[in-house]
Amino acid sequence: MSSRPVPRRESPWGLPDGDTRQPQAHRCNDRAEDVIQACFEGNPFKTVPGPFKLFWRCMRSKPGEEPTEPFYYLQLDPPRREEAELE
Repeated sequence: MSSRPVPRRESPWGLPDGDTRQPQAHRCNDRAEDVIQACFEGNPFKTVPGPFKLFWRCMRSKPGEEPTEPFYYLQLDPPRREEAELE
């Protein structure tokens, strides 16, 4: 979905030497944020079902096959699928 940086917390144990992994947001993180935002946009019984259906479809989909419908409440561009180039 998006490649926004994920905030990191300082650990009292630090990082092992040579560990250069960086956390990445889950591919359906933006859909989950859309559901949470819907909870605060009026009557949740009316505002949550649409974003939740898209979140559920995203979670059940395979990587790269996430729904491309626009977000209901987040001001983000709708996700796009990367088309495989045919040779």
